[in-house]
Amino acid sequence: MNLEPLLLSLRVASFAAFLSMLIGVPLAAYLARRTTFLARILDAVATLPLVLPPTVLGYYLLVVFGARSPLGAALDAIGLPLVFTWRGAVLAAAFVSLPLITQSALAALETVDPDLEDVARTLGHSKMSVFFSISLPLAWRGIMAGLVLAFARALGEFGATLLVAGNIPGRTQTMPMAIYDAVQSGNQAQANLLALILTAAAFLLLVLIRRFGQSVNRG
Repeated sequence: MNLEPLLLSLRVASFAAFLSMLIGVPLAAYLARRTTFLARILDAVATLPLVLPPTVLGYYLLVVFGARSPLGAALDAIGLPLVFTWRGAVLAAAFVSLPLITQSALAALETVDPDLEDVARTLGHSKMSVFFSISLPLAWRGIMAGLVLAFARALGEFGATLLVAGNIPGRTQTMPMAIYDAVQSGNQAQANLLALILTAAAFLLLVLIRRFGQSVNRG
C-alpha cells in the first residue's frame, strides 16, 4: 500500500484543524457575548461552509487565492503559491471545517458564567487576561471537541480540495483523492482498504468527541 496519501492527509488535516482553531476560537469568543448586527453577520458567514457545496467553496477560494487574483499573485511572488499545492489543500480543508470548531467553541464559551468574567474585570484584568485566565480554562473541553471534529472533517475533505489543490499523486493526493482514483481505475481492493482506514479513523475520532462531550456535561 502507498502510504503517501495517508501521510499527506494527516499532515493536511493537522494544519487545517490548527488553522481553523486560530480563526474559529477568537471568532467564537467575539460572538459569545454579542448580539449586534455585525455579530449575526459574522456568525452567518462562519457557518456558511456548512451549507455551501464544497465545490462552490473551492471556487470562491480559487477566485480569492488563484494566480490571477492580487492575493494569489502576491503569494506566488514570495514563493508561497496555494493553488495545486498541499498548502492549498490545507486552506480548503480549514475553511470547510471552520464552522465545526467555531460552533463548538461558541457553545462552550456561552456556558461560562459571565459573573465570573465580570468579577475578574472589576479586579483590574483586561479582556484578554479574562479570556485566557477564566473563559478559556472553563471552555477548553468543548473547544477540544470542536478541534477533533474539525480534524475529522478535514481528513475526509474532497470537493473543495480537488478544485484548489488538484489530485496530483505524491503532491496533493490525499486519502479521499486516492479512493476516487482507485474506484475510477477499477482497483476495488485498494478502494476498500483506503475506505476502511478512513472509516476507522473517523469512528475513533467520534468516540473521542463523545468522551469530551461527557466530560463537559459532568463539568
